[in-house]
Amino acid sequence: MATKKPRRTAERILEVTLDLFNRFGEPNVSTTLISAELGISPGNLYYHYPAKDELINSLFGRYEQQLAELLAAADGVRNVEDAWLFFHMLFELIWKQRFLYRDLNDLLSKNRRLETHFQTVLENKALAMRQILAGLQQGGALKMDPREAAPVASSMVVLLSYWLSFEYVRDPRHALEPERAGAALMRGAFHVLSLLLPYLEGASREHLFSLAESYKQS
Repeated sequence: MATKKPRRTAERILEVTLDLFNRFGEPNVSTTLISAELGISPGNLYYHYPAKDELINSLFGRYEQQLAELLAAADGVRNVEDAWLFFHMLFELIWKQRFLYRDLNDLLSKNRRLETHFQTVLENKALAMRQILAGLQQGGALKMDPREAAPVASSMVVLLSYWLSFEYVRDPRHALEPERAGAALMRGAFHVLSLLLPYLEGASREHLFSLAESYKQS
């Protein structure tokens, strides 16, 4: 048991830190606040994570791994329903680590690891978006000139990366509260997919609208 306790403490520190970052934003959360929330001494916190950046990097590392696993599924998208599910799962993952996106520019300016690794995140997202476009075309749901794929994929990545910032600006006091998550995720998924409306075949376009409508009513 003694060998497992430090590991559990380190895990608990990350859980509480993520919750505080998500609730208040990373710039507004100090290591002193994290220690107080956990009911441990600052020294105990520093034993596991000697600097705040190490907490951020550990949380980002987990997100990066989970994102890579999810993006790998992009190659299997063949219809609008597949795409709808994929983007909901993607936005759910982003929501769980929303502090990264809420304070993205600030974090990148202060943290060299995030600055370099997030560029790879963007590249991987863009690749996944191109795979989705190709898969939808292969499945007969979409018709697009190959020259349009790259800019459309980039626009999808922009929405994925800054949707939560948009939600926050619309309603700073409530947008990132847990009870708003479902509606925010639905809007994000629909608006990313709405970029494809000019290219979707008729039945697929109508199916996308019906999926969005049924989600609102659920």
